[in-house]
Amino acid sequence: MEKHIPAKDDQRRTFAIHNFGCKVNQEEGGALAALFCRQGWRQDNADPALIIINTCTVTAVADKKSRNLIRRLRREHPGAVIAVCGCYAQRAAAEIAALDGVDIIAGVEERRYLPQLLAEYLAEDLLQPPLIRVAPIADAKAFHRIADANIQGRERAYLKIEDGCDQFCHYCVIPYVRGPVRSLPPNQALEQASALIDAGHREIVLSGIHIGAYGQDLPAGQDLPALLKSLLALPGLGRLRLGSIEPQQFTPALRQLIAEEPRICPHLHIPLQSGCDRTLAAMGRRYDTAAYAALLDDLLSLRPELAFTTDVIVGYPGESAEDFESTAAFIRSLPLSALHVFPYSRRSGTVAASLTGQLPNSVKEERSAALLAIAREKALSFGRSQEGKCLDMLGEEIAELDGKRWLRGRAGNYLNLLLPWDQPEPYRDFLAVIGEKMTDKGMVVRLQNR
Repeated sequence: MEKHIPAKDDQRRTFAIHNFGCKVNQEEGGALAALFCRQGWRQDNADPALIIINTCTVTAVADKKSRNLIRRLRREHPGAVIAVCGCYAQRAAAEIAALDGVDIIAGVEERRYLPQLLAEYLAEDLLQPPLIRVAPIADAKAFHRIADANIQGRERAYLKIEDGCDQFCHYCVIPYVRGPVRSLPPNQALEQASALIDAGHREIVLSGIHIGAYGQDLPAGQDLPALLKSLLALPGLGRLRLGSIEPQQFTPALRQLIAEEPRICPHLHIPLQSGCDRTLAAMGRRYDTAAYAALLDDLLSLRPELAFTTDVIVGYPGESAEDFESTAAFIRSLPLSALHVFPYSRRSGTVAASLTGQLPNSVKEERSAALLAIAREKALSFGRSQEGKCLDMLGEEIAELDGKRWLRGRAGNYLNLLLPWDQPEPYRDFLAVIGEKMTDKGMVVRLQNR
């Protein structure tokens, strides 16, 4: 395998980052960008001397996308150093090392050392790269920031407050590649949030692998509601959006804060995974459908404008046709604005990987299609329920759709909004708008005072 050595002059201190997967990875990609920019590097996707691929491994499809990208980027940039990091690197470093063209492999915790790993790679006489640095993630004891800054292009900025998960749901590989729960200390969270606000971000999205568990590794009193109160006290914060929270993590204090604080976005992502109690138990989930439905009802009673989104896995080992029909019926009964559907993906090392009753892809695809049809109905119904209502729009970008020019942004309830726009630049702040018509591309709106 050839060792790739980029040019040493300043003009070639260029890098590109490719992020896969969840909001946590997107935030971490911004931190990696800041890490290199602080050391005099320049982001350049067209002519990078260094390519960083920040991977996801939640499904086999995610792994395949990373492998395909590695092969394509090696063809397109034969002289660049390619560094593969993140969850797939943590789980399967040897598998990645077998690919042609990979120079550096760094685990989840080792990403923050990428500049040093690059220097080590360039200095060492590696006849057979890659350079591999992946430590056992179960040994991780504390939250480590990749960098003390973050480069993010959207008005909605991600703030990672937690890493790791100790739930060990039977289908999920994430605890094995992210390690135990580790929380960002509150003072550091406030410092980073203040920097994002000062940089012009009007909305902060709290992200993490299991943010409902925030603080369980910190001294008493430093939990998620306490952190939210401190963040909301920061001057200049427009909106605060919560990332995914497990059903059992909605404590009375968290529910009350969501009900009372209008700057907490009226949008909650609460994973379901199955609408069948038998399947939920087989998955190792810690609630049943009655508890899930009761949670949504209680939250709506506290704040009626809340919008709910969720995740569902289809084709779990042993899921019968009757089990799936129970899931479909339960989802139809829920007040959802959006639904993400995932075919079950067998992940080695998990409990579910060794179960009998593994279902063929054809069954998973059929059931996915059925739930996606319900998801489209739910999204359209929710959108239509917002027609005629006043919405708070955070402008983000200009879009050209159907030959027209629009300002595109998000409402607090996460509805995609489209405002007719004739200005050369987007309006990157909040606008009061009225929902006019729900379309397959989003809600067409008008300014409230027109």
